[in-house]
Parts: sequence; C-alpha cells; structure tokens
Amino acid sequence: MKYDVIIIGAGPGGIYTAYELTRKRADLKIAVFEAGHALDKRRCPIDGDKVKSCVKCPCCSIMSGFGGAGAFSDGKYNITNDFGGTLHEHVGKKKAIELMHYVDEINMKYGGEGTKLYSTAGTQFKKLCLQNNLNLLDASVRHLGTDINYVVLENLYAELKDKVEFHFDTPVRAVERTQDGYRVICENGAYECDKCVISVGRSGSKWMEKVCEELAIRTKSNRVDIGVRVELPAVIFSHLTDELYESKIVYRTEKFEDSVRTFCMNPHGIVVNENTNGIVTVNGHSYEGAEKQTENTNFALLVAKHFSEPFKDSNGYGESIARLSNMLGGGVIVQRFGDLVRGRRSNAKRIEEGIIEPTLAATPGDLSLVLPKRILDGIMEMIYALDKIAPGTANDDTLLYGVEVKFYNMEVEIDGHLETAHKGLYIIGDGSGVTHSLSHASASGVFVAREIAG
Repeated sequence: MKYDVIIIGAGPGGIYTAYELTRKRADLKIAVFEAGHALDKRRCPIDGDKVKSCVKCPCCSIMSGFGGAGAFSDGKYNITNDFGGTLHEHVGKKKAIELMHYVDEINMKYGGEGTKLYSTAGTQFKKLCLQNNLNLLDASVRHLGTDINYVVLENLYAELKDKVEFHFDTPVRAVERTQDGYRVICENGAYECDKCVISVGRSGSKWMEKVCEELAIRTKSNRVDIGVRVELPAVIFSHLTDELYESKIVYRTEKFEDSVRTFCMNPHGIVVNENTNGIVTVNGHSYEGAEKQTENTNFALLVAKHFSEPFKDSNGYGESIARLSNMLGGGVIVQRFGDLVRGRRSNAKRIEEGIIEPTLAATPGDLSLVLPKRILDGIMEMIYALDKIAPGTANDDTLLYGVEVKFYNMEVEIDGHLETAHKGLYIIGDGSGVTHSLSHASASGVFVAREIAG
C-alpha cells in the first residue's frame, strides 16, 4: 500500500495533523497507524468492584488508542509558552500561541462550546504567591473535563474517519527509508509513503529511542519528573480553583534549591491508576458534569530531575522508583501527610478515620521507603509552602499517592519545520521530547500539516 502521508500515532499530535491535512489538501491519501484501540473500544478493566487494580493489559487502554493518553485526561488545554514544552523555540513564540488558539477553536467547534477559558492574567493570586516564595505561572486554560474531552474526540473521529484510513490495533515495528520516502513495517505487512509523521507520545518513548537509533537521528537526554499526587478537601483550594481552575505554581526549595511544581490540578476530581510500560503509577481526572464531581481536589507535586553525563537513562531512573512502589504496595501507595511527617506507615484504619474519603483504592504504606530523601524533602517543603496560600494543605489527613512519574522522551533533533535530518520525516508531540502537553502536541500537529500541505 502506498500513501502520500503516514501518521504513526493517533494521539493529539496525530489527530490534529490529520485534521489540518484534510482541510488543506483533500487530494492526499493519508493513513494513521495506532497501536491501541478505536475510541469506542478503549476500556480499562478496573471497575473498583471485581477488578480493583491494574491487570497489566498488553496494550493499556488508558495510555493508547485514538486520543492517546489524553483521551481520558482532564482535558486541560494550557495556552502558554511558560510550560508544556519548548515548541516556541522551534516555531517562534507568536506562532506557537497562534497555533494553540487555533486548536482551541477546533475544540470549541467539535463539542467544547460552553466550557470555560480561565486565565491567570491580572489575578490577585500572583501577588499572594510571590509574598510566600511561590511563583504562579501565566497561562490561559481551557478546561474541557474528561467527559467533554471525550465528546470532542468522538466528533473529530466522525469528521476524519471517511477522509483518512485508520489502522487501529496495528503497532508499527519499524520505519525504514526508501529511495522515494519511507516504509512503515507492521506485523500484517509493510506500507510506503512519501512523507511520514511520527507522533507516538510518552508511552512510545522506548520505541522512539529504537527508531532514532536505527535511522541515526541524534537525540539528547531529557528529564524525568517524580513525585506524588495530593488529595484534599476541595474547599481548601476552592479560592484558587474557582478563579484559575488550574494553577501552575513553582517553588524553589530552601534545602537543595530544587524546583517543585504543582501539575494537573483536578478540582472535585478523582485519583486514578496509570500504566506506563507495565508499571503502575498515579494520575488524576476531573469532570465538567456536576453528577460525576467529588468533594475532593487532587494535584501532582513533581520534582524535575535532569541528569548529566555519563548517565542517560532518565526514564529508567523514574521507572525504577515506580517499580519499587509497585513492589511494596502491589501498585500505588497512599499515605496520610501526618503519618509521613511522624515517620510511620499509614494503615487502613487511620485513613478510614480521616476526614478525606479516598477516590482511589490504593495500598496504605510509607512513601519514605520509595522516594529518594531529596525528592521527598522537597515535596514536604512545598506542602508547607502551599499551606500558607491555601491553609489546610498541610493537614494530617491530606492524602499523598505515590508515585507519580512524568516520563519525557529523549529530545529528538528536529529543525524549525519539526523535520529530522531525513527529508520528509517529521517527529512531533510528546514523542519528540519537545512538547509536554495536550495543547503543544496538538499545535505541533497543525504546524507540520501546514508544512506538508505547502
């Protein structure tokens, strides 16, 4: 089979590449290859009743399939260059913001109308944070919610399915150069194309490294973010979340001068399991619809670790910590902040007697046996710092779930067209190591589609 363009990966980068190509060049023959399932077939077996923990499916429906790892996420599109990746370093700051606004317009057109666009511009909380040695990053945030995000994806698939050939449950084994383009090799055969766009997300990190090695594409080591997910009563953070929804707050620790940040804030949300390469970590969701909302808010506290020579496997380091958590807790561990401070393991009785009803069935344990001391010290410092702007954050009953790990692909060498040294081979989205968010990944897809369309 021969195509004009093959897109590997049906996450945000791949979807928006396909969408923009169909708008700009309806004459092109386009195929999308995805290791996971179609959207309507993505089902996690964990039901909280018969199946309470990860059964390690061969292909994780939470991480893979149409919509990528973002399909069941909180659906937050942050329009900013301050975080979420370094796309602006390749395409320019103004262009990056324009692309993110364009993605927002598409989301509104396909089911997101009526959702709120929050902004930190001119907020009183900027001053409050600075007065307490915290830095609130600037951003506009479109919150779709897990429910509306799914609707948008359904509508985008309905728009694309008759214009693009989708190959689901079809993992790509290798990508080879040919005289005229590229050959994409799968178990059921080989497919050729003039141009190839790779958008495999964070879950495709190991595959991406292999492809770069085989095609002699230069890469450089990236970082890994390690930490916990905090769950507390929603009222404690309501003054922030009601106005900002998502507040990206950065703190520099006194002890080590490490950077600790809040990430993925989910007002009235739930804590969930996540499976990356067979390792169970923790994440969070929230919903736009009131019927699915809870009395709790959750968010991640993450410490970024950058490694220098000779060590190159930052993801391997994060995986080893997550494996230790899985070994001790059979999956995710949960601990009361008060127990952590007192140096004791949490048990089911103390958690049950607390004022917070956990939204994830996790194993009570001791995070100090899992997280390196430097990282744990930074997280504890950050909790006390947040307690100054949101009193109650450092309550004894505040729950910490561990571990949360954000894996970043090794950064692939691409130019200002998001093209590799091989003409016609583009690497975009979180799989490139350049973007780290839904908005940046989607914007990179639109950008490359326009480059290809000419």
